[in-house]
This record gives sequence, C-alpha cells and structure tokens, in this order.
Amino acid sequence: MAEVHSRYARALVDVVADLKLDGAAVLAQLRLLVDLLKSSVELRRVWENPAIPAGQKRKLLDAIVARENVAKPVRNFVAVLIDNRRIAALPEIAKQVELEMDRRLGLAEAEVTSARELSPEERRDLEAQMVRLTGKNVRAHYVTDGKLLGGAVVRLGSTIYDGSVRGQLHRMKERLSAE
Repeated sequence: MAEVHSRYARALVDVVADLKLDGAAVLAQLRLLVDLLKSSVELRRVWENPAIPAGQKRKLLDAIVARENVAKPVRNFVAVLIDNRRIAALPEIAKQVELEMDRRLGLAEAEVTSARELSPEERRDLEAQMVRLTGKNVRAHYVTDGKLLGGAVVRLGSTIYDGSVRGQLHRMKERLSAE
C-alpha cells in the first residue's frame, strides 16, 4: 500500500514542479484538508462512503475549497483520491508528499533530543555538523529529555547518533560486561 501512496505523492509533486507552485503552500493546503478529514466524522462518512456518488463528494470538496481558498491543483488531487476511492489514505499520502518534496529539494529531516534546551548557536553548530554528515540541508526538530543526563541524540532518517551521557554510560557498561 505504501507504493500506492508514494505513486500519488510523486504525481502531486510532479504537478507542483511542472506548474512551479509554492511547495510550502501546497503542503499547508494539503495539511488543512487532512486536519478537516481527521476532525470531522461527518466528512469522513461522506467521502469514504462508496454508496455516495463521487459527484456529490466533489461538490462537498468544492464547497470546502471555496471556503478555505485551496488551490485548484490541490483540489484536483483530492478529487482524484475521491474518484479512486483512496481518500481514506489522504493523511498517509500527505506525509509521502512532504517526504518526496524534501527528497527533491535535498532536505533531510532530523530529530534532536537533548538533555536541555539548546541555544541558537548550539543548534546552528549541530545543524552544520549534520549538513557535513549528510551532504543535505537539514530541517531539525528539537525536543528535550532530562533522562539523557547530558548531550544529545540525533535521528537522521533511520540513523541514530547518540552523543548523550546516558548512551555513553550504556556503551561503557556493554564494554565492561563483555570483558
């Protein structure tokens, strides 16, 4: 199923690139529709109900698009999902759209967990190190976790760099118990 989501995501990103649309605006509009779908049981019931004709579903979509000022390519994309009975997958497809846009822009997502709040200078230094490691621009999200005792843990994709005191203690314990 993930391949189907990726195929739809790539198609939308192709449209964004071909029409030279603002990718951030398209993502924001897509997220808005995802939030509406997640928060409205009634909307989900209508859009996901196979007994309701696609034309009626698109009329409801058009009303939402007009009210929320959603761009026509985003409207058309969601209409395709409705027509192909894939609207329930909109949240997952929207995530894939963001990943595909990031991939094409050469962006890497990073999650940084630190023992304390990092200063702007520390964040810049850490992000510069991540750029050197990946060769990509990095969009970092920061959280704090006092259980780390000190240092930070960085997750870049599926790779984890553990520079925390807790991680160092754990590795030391492993080495000592292996001897």
